Amino acid sequence: MAQRATVYRHSITTRLTHWAFFLAFLALISSGLQIFNAAPYLDASDKSNPARRVLSIDSTDAHAGITTIFGHRFTTTGILGYTDDGMGGKTDRAFPGWLTIPSYQALADGRRWHFFFAWIMVISGLLYVILGLLRGDLLELILRPADIPRILPMQLYYFRLRADPPPHGKYNPLQKLAYTSVLFIFAPLMILTGLALSPSFDAAFHPITALFGGRQFARLWHFVLMVILIGFSATHIILVATTGVINHLRSMITGWYRLGVHDGTGI
Repeated sequence: MAQRATVYRHSITTRLTHWAFFLAFLALISSGLQIFNAAPYLDASDKSNPARRVLSIDSTDAHAGITTIFGHRFTTTGILGYTDDGMGGKTDRAFPGWLTIPSYQALADGRRWHFFFAWIMVISGLLYVILGLLRGDLLELILRPADIPRILPMQLYYFRLRADPPPHGKYNPLQKLAYTSVLFIFAPLMILTGLALSPSFDAAFHPITALFGGRQFARLWHFVLMVILIGFSATHIILVATTGVINHLRSMITGWYRLGVHDGTGI
């Protein structure tokens, strides 16, 4: 069997910012859920309004966890609503201690963790974008009109309904669509909706908060964007795991990637 060529695919700055961004994102999710526990509901309103409640995670007097989504109630005892208190027991809290930072209920500490890792994610993201622009690498990630007709064939290839992927360069059209959406739509909106939750930011830049429908509505958008980014990350991990996990991990750790049979540059 012929030895496939190995290419230097990711620079040291790309790898460092990638891992910093990923680890910061995980910490932001956990600390964000800690903050959510202090007010375990989401309202589609400019102010807290039970009549326009989209999501709530509560418990009953009988210590049964109840999750309500658009008025539909689900018993989630032991998972959500009444669950791990982070100190070896059970208590009334939305998300369990093993999922939050810190594990015990502490709003102030959760905020400190959240703001600290938010800065790490923003700085690593800006470094990735700026250095990518200087090297010209970022332009390869942006979805272009010529890539749009190749999106469906690429999806069919991932679903094993097509033998070969459509022709593409370093990044395929699905990657470009995902990264373009995350870098230029979802990530900026995540930052803006997070800032809109701050009373001082609302006072200084109220039109931005109003654009999202008010602070409570901004909180809803912030949560939805978190779910979208989790979905993106999960999809990314699944694709890495199913298309050569060792090869992809090696490239993101050492920078060296072994070329595939069909695509020439990998997924």
